Amino acid sequence: MTRALRRLVIAPLVVALTVLLWVTLPLWLIGAAALSPILPGRLRALRIMWVAILYLTCEAILLVILFGLWVASGFGWKMRTPYFEGIHYDLVQGTMWVFFREARRVLRLTIATEGPTPAAHPGRPILVCCRHAGPGDSFVLIHTLMAWYHREPRVVLKDTLAWDPAIDVLLRRIPARFITPNPGEGAKLEDQIAQLATGLDENDAFVIFPEGGNFTPQRRQRAIDRLRRLGMDRMAQRAEQMIHVLAPRPGGFLAALDAAPQADVVLVAHTGLDHLVTVADIWRELPMDKQIVMRWWQVPRAEIPAGREERIDWLFAWWEQIDAWIAENRPEDVSSGRS
Repeated sequence: MTRALRRLVIAPLVVALTVLLWVTLPLWLIGAAALSPILPGRLRALRIMWVAILYLTCEAILLVILFGLWVASGFGWKMRTPYFEGIHYDLVQGTMWVFFREARRVLRLTIATEGPTPAAHPGRPILVCCRHAGPGDSFVLIHTLMAWYHREPRVVLKDTLAWDPAIDVLLRRIPARFITPNPGEGAKLEDQIAQLATGLDENDAFVIFPEGGNFTPQRRQRAIDRLRRLGMDRMAQRAEQMIHVLAPRPGGFLAALDAAPQADVVLVAHTGLDHLVTVADIWRELPMDKQIVMRWWQVPRAEIPAGREERIDWLFAWWEQIDAWIAENRPEDVSSGRS
């Protein structure tokens, strides 16, 4: 029923709203221009409005194209064939290229990279483990993997993102999984992740966020409390020493490791969006005028321990290193040089 609501109600509403916005665009421009002098930041209202309209326009165009592809595939009959899967990956890459190119220009957002990126070791599948903090970091990561490093991502993401109708339709046609970080009894979450990670080829990138959600101080404390409830006092003590990240949940990562024995592991940390926690934070900081720094570490498969407990300890050690890197690389304001 929920999926039907997204497909039959929300998706048409998005298309209709986008058409209405473009028809009434002069009124929105006048209103945004009138607000700009009384809001902090240079042309804040106009810049935010343009990015919002751009996002909705990309969303609406995607939904129309996706409907056409569904019809062209025999009303879904051939949707899972390599031909149509390739078309959908091209759609993801093309849409993200257009949106990020314009959003980065309008919001004056730059992305810098450090460390050995996925381009440094071509020809091998990779498991990408990324910290989760700030709005849109998963989109930045997927865009970077596809546009810069020519990888086809298989992504594990929170089920709340399925309320976006274009994301819902598109990611159900390519290898991806919507999951809840706290599944109910009997939910075989690790089995779903293992299934998604099976059969990776040389240009695939399996993407997982071991923390299970964006960082907030409250979630950090809940993660520590959860470890104590499970009797994992030593891991809870280590988690207390990590200030900028959540304690990783290793189950999904370990399932992916077992399902993709030929894959190297890439760990990704970033700064630039992590201090944007609440809606008020996001509003205050936009237009962003920020730099996102992405730090990559690639670990050959031969260097990863074989035992389960050793792998959990290994993952926690990497998260401690990521926490230390974040502490040394706080976000900078591009426009003023402030940190």
